[in-house]
Amino acid sequence: MNSEIEEPVYLHIPKSPVELRKITGDEAGQRVDNFLMRHFKTVPRSRVYRLLRKGEVRVNRKKVAAEYRIAEGDEVRLPPVRIEASDAPGQPSMSLIELIERAVIFQDKHLLVIDKPAGVAVHGGSGLSYGVIEALRASRPRETLELVHRLDRDTSGCLLITRDRATLVALHALIREGGLHKTYLALVAGSWQLGTKRIDAPLSTENRQHGSRHVRVASAGKNSVSIFKPVQFFGSLATLMEVDIPTGRTHQIRVHAEFAGHPLLGDDKYGDRERNAELKHMGLKRTFLHAQSVAFEWPASLVPFHVSAPLPVELVAVLDTLTPQKRKVAKGGTVRKTSAVLKARAVRKETKF
Repeated sequence: MNSEIEEPVYLHIPKSPVELRKITGDEAGQRVDNFLMRHFKTVPRSRVYRLLRKGEVRVNRKKVAAEYRIAEGDEVRLPPVRIEASDAPGQPSMSLIELIERAVIFQDKHLLVIDKPAGVAVHGGSGLSYGVIEALRASRPRETLELVHRLDRDTSGCLLITRDRATLVALHALIREGGLHKTYLALVAGSWQLGTKRIDAPLSTENRQHGSRHVRVASAGKNSVSIFKPVQFFGSLATLMEVDIPTGRTHQIRVHAEFAGHPLLGDDKYGDRERNAELKHMGLKRTFLHAQSVAFEWPASLVPFHVSAPLPVELVAVLDTLTPQKRKVAKGGTVRKTSAVLKARAVRKETKF
């Protein structure tokens, strides 16, 4: 009888060595979770976040949160990690790759802009294997593609992806300085009677309900500002809003709209169930939120850049269904057919960097 105990298979899988990494100027400014996912390319996102939660990743010998932005000169401890064959990333489906490539509305040597379809995540995680960035990397394997910002899975519209590290650093700096302007279209419940309203209410993301993140207004939260402007009223049922966000927090527009007493229609987390059910019968099957445009000036050259994405046809159809409702246009506007107002062409300008 053989008395030797067979070792588990995973013990034969070598770990990566511990590494102390000094952050360079080119790497500075990015979130530490994104830095780790670029370093541990074949390690699942869930494991990267577990390394952060357990403090196995250290920056300057201290535990940091996923949102921490690394700075030039920071010393990052990269812990040993077993990289199993099952961890190696697969390939997004060809249908997803083709969908995302068709959604490109602007590209030059520095930047891609995607008119992100609703229902597609910007990246894999939370039970999803692939998103926009994985599809683009599979389609363009020789490029260095990185997300500039994020959109909720349900949100459609403008999403920026850089094609080189220098552009990513420059745009992240613009975001921190308030120089990147994002405008959304949102349909909120009820008749908005607050005029153009700046909502300055800090948001906390450290909340969980039924296992999912639930953002709330809290004095100890992060500074968050949204500017709501009514575009068109649909009686007492709904108001179409234009929303600018100088800050870009998780679920920011959705939570600020609820805070103002006019939650986004179709929002199953922060919304009004009765109104959502009523709008569902009118064809609204998701949160009515669309990233309509992004504008900024390129650093150094100060050349303006602006791109916009038309409202998706399914949301235009909802507004056209609402049109028979008693309505009026916000002060300074004129009554025009909804679809004609909102089907704007994307403006494409060559970047100068």
